[in-house]
Amino acid sequence: MSFEQPLPLQFKGSRPHGSTPLALPPKVTIEDFNSFIQSITEFLGADNVEVISTKEQIDDGTYMKPTYTHDPHHVMEQDYFLASAIAAPRNVADVQAIVKLANDLSFPLWPISIGRNSGYGGAAPRVRGSLVLNMGKNMNKILEVNVEGAYCLVEPGVTYKDMYDYLVEHNLQDKLWLDVPDLGGGSILGNTLERGVGYTPYGDHWMMHSGMEVILPTGELLRTGMGALPDPRRPETMGLKPEDQPWNKTAQLFPYGFGPYIDGIFTQSNLGIVTKLGMWLMPNPGGYQSYLVTIPREEDLKQAVDIIRPLRLTMALQNVPTIRHILLDAAVMAPKTAYSSKTEPLSGEELDEIAKKLNLGRWNFYGALYGPEPVRNALCGVIKDAFSAIPGARFFFPEDTPKDSVLRIRHKTMQGIPTYDELKWIDWLPNGAHLFFSPIAKVAGEDAMLQYAVTKKRCNEAGLDFIGTFTIGMREMHHIVCIVFNKKDPEQKKKAHWLIKTLIDDCAANGWGEYRTHLAVMDQIMGTYNWNKSIFLKFNEVIKNAVDPNGIIAPGKSGIWPRQYNKDEWVLR
Repeated sequence: MSFEQPLPLQFKGSRPHGSTPLALPPKVTIEDFNSFIQSITEFLGADNVEVISTKEQIDDGTYMKPTYTHDPHHVMEQDYFLASAIAAPRNVADVQAIVKLANDLSFPLWPISIGRNSGYGGAAPRVRGSLVLNMGKNMNKILEVNVEGAYCLVEPGVTYKDMYDYLVEHNLQDKLWLDVPDLGGGSILGNTLERGVGYTPYGDHWMMHSGMEVILPTGELLRTGMGALPDPRRPETMGLKPEDQPWNKTAQLFPYGFGPYIDGIFTQSNLGIVTKLGMWLMPNPGGYQSYLVTIPREEDLKQAVDIIRPLRLTMALQNVPTIRHILLDAAVMAPKTAYSSKTEPLSGEELDEIAKKLNLGRWNFYGALYGPEPVRNALCGVIKDAFSAIPGARFFFPEDTPKDSVLRIRHKTMQGIPTYDELKWIDWLPNGAHLFFSPIAKVAGEDAMLQYAVTKKRCNEAGLDFIGTFTIGMREMHHIVCIVFNKKDPEQKKKAHWLIKTLIDDCAANGWGEYRTHLAVMDQIMGTYNWNKSIFLKFNEVIKNAVDPNGIIAPGKSGIWPRQYNKDEWVLR
């Protein structure tokens, strides 16, 4: 595996057997805890089990070297969402054995892939004292890359960087491209299950999956879609364990199969543990060109979005482009102290000065062209002509910008090359940490301006700079507000927490819901999806209690609690 993988679990003076964890799961005695840990240690080995028994183990780590004990960007107390122990299964059979043991005790499990769910809680469990299942440490194989079908099949620990390196190593980069998010170290499987996005034409990651293997809360193994149909081509597979049997030849080509389409219930959910995922790769388009359009004034956002909508609907804008606020680009380039000595939010005049200094706009639109040169030239002309309606808008190619420009970074991202440069904006403030607030917006100028006004106003009230971006899908925009705060400043942490809770209510009042969120506000957001007496939540609870009768898989994930948990005691309001 590549060097970007998280470090192996390392004991820091603790022992798996006989240790007293800092946090016990609810209704689990220390005797039952130690018996449970001893049992899983016997078949996983001590190198794959760690009990969190000392405060020294609660280290925030870094993106490149994450920890698995808690949320490294803690907006509440550092140990509020704390694991009791971490276990790294080696294979499907290990996971099934752990699930069986957990059922005996109703012991909560919190499965993770890589632990880099940055801005949304990291690897931290919603229920304090849960066992974090580090699925990515050992289960990290690229099981197949199929050139003819343009797909891959991966385990939880395969990162975007791993897959890119594989394509390069096997001389497949001229045939297949990968779609990547802003940071290349995340799990392909994990990001897809959280319905994350990238920036090529294959940017909707969930849309591009086909076929899943899932361990159910009972320990049974399920393959979805066409994967439920056995593969008849390999009689020698008789006698193999189900997880080792080959997939049906169409499982990674057609995601739906027959009957109810169930794949979606395993996204952002607590109904199973996904062990394998099929993903479509993008055929090399035969040509590529990135570009930047700088949009000079704050109020130009309205016109820009209205220009973008028809271009995106007709797919003249081929990829998932972004409209980035000036401070997002500025924060990638340098911390706030490089631009101002102020601690309070920057004024409009100061933002204009930063934009002038960086030769950017108040908003900056990043897109890309794909295909043979005549196709790219034709599309480029259409896009340039459309944006020329904004007075003062300017058009750039990467070679027109400095070597350290954000466009040079996006040039890689929008052609599927993983980078880590976007990490830098977290250092906008000292001891930088962040929360993502992610409401969905209509691709309409009036809606974009209103959503921006609401979020910016609340950021100013919290004493924090607005930093954000609109990521444009086919018919909607993910408005990602980057709440950056000093995690060693208790007052800033409180303000950041107040800010995200307030924004949730503000946006719900305007009919805007979040598509993904942090552990601390999952209950609140689920509470806003309350049409018809919260039937959506009630339906999810029925499914949860039916398939997970002992409530062991990620209780509280996405605000869905099993019957064993008294919601009046657990829901964070």
